[in-house]
Amino acid sequence: MNKLELLVIHCTATPEYREVSSDEIRRWHTNPVSKGGRGWKQVGYSEVIHLDGKIEKLVKYNDDNIVDVWEVTNGASGINSKSRHIVYVGGCDKNGKPKDTRTEEQKKTLEMYVKAHTLLQPQWKIAGHYHFANKACPSFDVEKWLKSINIQEKNIFKKK
Repeated sequence: MNKLELLVIHCTATPEYREVSSDEIRRWHTNPVSKGGRGWKQVGYSEVIHLDGKIEKLVKYNDDNIVDVWEVTNGASGINSKSRHIVYVGGCDKNGKPKDTRTEEQKKTLEMYVKAHTLLQPQWKIAGHYHFANKACPSFDVEKWLKSINIQEKNIFKKK
């Protein structure tokens, strides 16, 4: 068990307007490689934000500042034991190129989630998946967005 230090924002890297179910995400992550999955024991995200802005919990967790064994998700190698991962559906244009495809509903939900959970977890820093992997995920500038919604600098992850 480690202290919760990070919230990492992801996208599903799917075309805009294409909904993704929680079952589909689970298959991507937990199916064996031979069946098109990654072969992980656990899904990669704690929650998913659907196109309509509804949030769905994928992994049970409590709101303390400890990452218990059952709360660990596989969102980004090397930091999972001290992170929570949230994903929004979308992140690519129709040709598979990175694009901020968040609907207005998703933007509102993500803002509300970040603000509410930062009150519960005032110690954590918020980052994009791109901070920990050579990817465009979540297909928008997380630092710029966090500043635009008035998140304190102390909660914005900066790559050293």
